[in-house]
Amino acid sequence: MKERRPREIRAEIRAEHFTGPTSGLAPGFVQANIAIVPAAHADDFEAFCDANARACALLYRSQPGEYLLQSLGEDIDIRTDVPRYQLHSSRGAPEEVTDIRGHWRDDLVTFVLGCSFSFEEALLSHGLEVRNVTEGCNVPMYRTVRRCQSVGHFAARLVVSMRPFPAEALDQAHAICTRYPLVHGAPVFAGDPAELGIADIQRPDFGDPVRIGRGEVPAFWACGVTAIEAVRNAGLDFCITHSPGHMLITDQLNESLAGLTAREQLDW
Repeated sequence: MKERRPREIRAEIRAEHFTGPTSGLAPGFVQANIAIVPAAHADDFEAFCDANARACALLYRSQPGEYLLQSLGEDIDIRTDVPRYQLHSSRGAPEEVTDIRGHWRDDLVTFVLGCSFSFEEALLSHGLEVRNVTEGCNVPMYRTVRRCQSVGHFAARLVVSMRPFPAEALDQAHAICTRYPLVHGAPVFAGDPAELGIADIQRPDFGDPVRIGRGEVPAFWACGVTAIEAVRNAGLDFCITHSPGHMLITDQLNESLAGLTAREQLDW
């Protein structure tokens, strides 16, 4: 699947032939986090994203009930084209599904948020190893002690994703990712994970652990799972997100995001 175009991969996902993490798929194309909330809460959620843009850079907001996202890619149906979704309610733990057509409502608003998988291609193209791609697993993600700015019911601690690099490569990784602020930009921290409140680097809250070699330093990026946490913490009667690491693959090129700092600049 790695050499297929986004539309072909989405067809595999829609048919439920592929339901795994999307890191490393569709090189060159933007992948995105997804949060779907009732219209009554959409303005507050947008304000939360704007207030915490490093983690929750907003690329697109749909109209209520809109599920065909043509501006993001040919034939994208947000109800079927994400490998795994989580259904959240105030009644308990999220339910994971691979199709949300049976749960769709006319008042649902889809938010499309920047994802670090988009800058992984840039790191690889400059000769840097991305360990989760090498190991064919989901990127490790961790809750931190850093609190985001709350808006209305939406509140969360910052979630970060981690990729280890040799110490001498950290400046290069920082410079590369700085060019992509709409997909989290540069790392928020590199070094001792305890500084972020992470007790065990080999036990991520989301995703899979990866090997950290001798002389390598873990680098941490703000992560769009922060938005999932905010939605979950809001206690809404109903909302939907992607499962961590299972992204929407769009037809937009990663290079279209280089240097952009606000979604109004996107010609989508």
